[in-house]
Amino acid sequence: MSQKRDYYEVLGVAKGASEEEIKKAYRKMAIKYHPDKNPGDKEAEEKFKEAAEAYEVLSNSDKRAQYDRFGHNAPGGFGGGGGFSMDDIFSQFGDIFGDGSPFGDFFGGGQRGGGGRRAVQKGANIRVKVKLNLEDIAKGVEKKIKVKKYVACDRCNGSGAKDSSSFSTCKTCNGAGAVRRVQQTILGQMATTSTCPTCQGEGRTITNRCDSCVGEGRVNGEETISLNIPAGVSHDMQLSVSGKGHAAPRGGINGDLIVQIDEEEHEDLKRDGQNLIYDLLISYPEAVEGNSVEVPTIDGKARIKIDPGTQPGKLLRLKGKGLPSINSYGKGDLIIHVNIFVPEKISKEEQSLIDKMKDLPGFKPGHDQKGKGFFERMKDMFHGS
Repeated sequence: MSQKRDYYEVLGVAKGASEEEIKKAYRKMAIKYHPDKNPGDKEAEEKFKEAAEAYEVLSNSDKRAQYDRFGHNAPGGFGGGGGFSMDDIFSQFGDIFGDGSPFGDFFGGGQRGGGGRRAVQKGANIRVKVKLNLEDIAKGVEKKIKVKKYVACDRCNGSGAKDSSSFSTCKTCNGAGAVRRVQQTILGQMATTSTCPTCQGEGRTITNRCDSCVGEGRVNGEETISLNIPAGVSHDMQLSVSGKGHAAPRGGINGDLIVQIDEEEHEDLKRDGQNLIYDLLISYPEAVEGNSVEVPTIDGKARIKIDPGTQPGKLLRLKGKGLPSINSYGKGDLIIHVNIFVPEKISKEEQSLIDKMKDLPGFKPGHDQKGKGFFERMKDMFHGS
């Protein structure tokens, strides 16, 4: 399938569907397109895998939120990066249908083509914090991080066995990975199926363990991971990178890397959603006479005009000088909050000039071009001039 379909469309559910609705929709699709029910049908097999990948994302709250924001272009992608294998898919059935579920019974005890299917474990997720400044957030950035984690053992390729002949079929479950028990109850015989306690659902045991990992199939290691972080992310937002968490025991599915954004404060600019705010201090003469001043932006500097008679608290707006949105192509604005600088200490000469100014009509509060004070203007407003 060259182009992936929308995951909600794949399962036939609305975007606001509940977890239970998503689970029911996947159960219906899995039964309809199961390979046992459609032997040799490649199209049904592809739809089976497609439904499994859609469920794997939409059933996980973090991945679903990320998919709703980015779609299939999310950082790290979905479905483990290399598509779903049958082992990946059948590992989900414990969650959907229960251990050794009626789904497995429906299709012959979970066996296909007469062979056993071993359970596949998933490695634990890893959570990391990545510091970003506003410049990174404005443009998007690639970050490389080193993560200490479990990695697949090189010597045994993650199998946990010394060689391919070091496996034997589990004697407890005869390779099925599950054990079936029949109990007599007041309602008659009740059959229950559960994960095999001897092989933990794998259907086989190791007779000769790998010397390096002692049968675990994984060892302590380190990996350098490249993160492509899109523009417009925000503080505490979480991004999920599939398959970059801890390796699972004995060749299971890798966990995910959960990346939490830690936004650094900017020296001059404050963030308010997509908008940026800058507090501009101007002198009293600049407020009276007007001026042209430089203000910082994400891209460098911008020159703005201060009109004569600018009042404290005035807001100026530079369109498109804010941050981009993850969900759209638009950008926020840079909002400049103008305040007038008032010195705490002045010289005798400055004091003398202020004393002369404060008696002039033009520098008295409430003065306007007509020379009227505050109370005179209020009278005009309510009673007419």
